[in-house]
Amino acid sequence: MTETPENRLKRLTMRSMRRGIKEMDIILMRYVDVRLAGMSAAELDAYEALLEENDQDLYQWVSGQRPAPAPLQPLIADITAVACNP
Repeated sequence: MTETPENRLKRLTMRSMRRGIKEMDIILMRYVDVRLAGMSAAELDAYEALLEENDQDLYQWVSGQRPAPAPLQPLIADITAVACNP
């Protein structure tokens, strides 16, 4: 049985808000609120893969403490631009 697009968005939203560290919950929920519904299937695949990363690594990447791995840099830059800047 395949997952409906609506269920996938709900699942990714829940995974974004139940991360493990509150800072990433807040950052990713801000991002999800702005971007998730408008993402293509390929963009959703990339975001879902990003959610597999460790919270401490994600936080260091989006906060600029450490550079993100090259394949993740565009998505991390978008998350930072959307969710971390006033």
